[in-house]
Amino acid sequence: MRVLGLDPGSRQTGFGVVERDGKGYRSVAHGHVPAPPRLDLAHRIHHIAERAGEIMDRYRPDCVAVEEAFYHESVRSTLVLGHVRGALLVAAVGRGLEVAEYTPREVKMSVVGSGAAAKQQVAFMVRRLLGLRGALQQDAADALAIAICHLNRSARGEPARAARAAAGRLEALLARRSGS
Repeated sequence: MRVLGLDPGSRQTGFGVVERDGKGYRSVAHGHVPAPPRLDLAHRIHHIAERAGEIMDRYRPDCVAVEEAFYHESVRSTLVLGHVRGALLVAAVGRGLEVAEYTPREVKMSVVGSGAAAKQQVAFMVRRLLGLRGALQQDAADALAIAICHLNRSARGEPARAARAAAGRLEALLARRSGS
């Protein structure tokens, strides 16, 4: 299974493509998609979504895993991050790809074993799990961690948050219909 992990950001979005390699994982590609700072927000988001779509087309993942938005002290930052996430989700769904979403805590727990792990601990474990040498850009390390999280969870048969939510909505709908 090949997973594209995305760490959304309005200035740059990290990406990491990881595939299961026997009992371990292999990094296929990683990096970031920078948005030209001279562009207004709408054009930066469009630029990021277009480049992310090109990455999806080039590496042909089976699934796209995206970090869920977390709340910043700044409402504006949270809204902007939501816009970027939405554009990335549209790019993935438009290509017929499954989308999984994970909270930062779920990613840290899956990769490091602690939901309160520091970013440096996550980057260290990503390098170790993937056999990468040298420093990783923070956005790329986070994106690789998101992809690893999805592979870990799918290997254990745990449904992704989006799938769990959809299953819950379906069960509620069926319960309402059978009760009417």
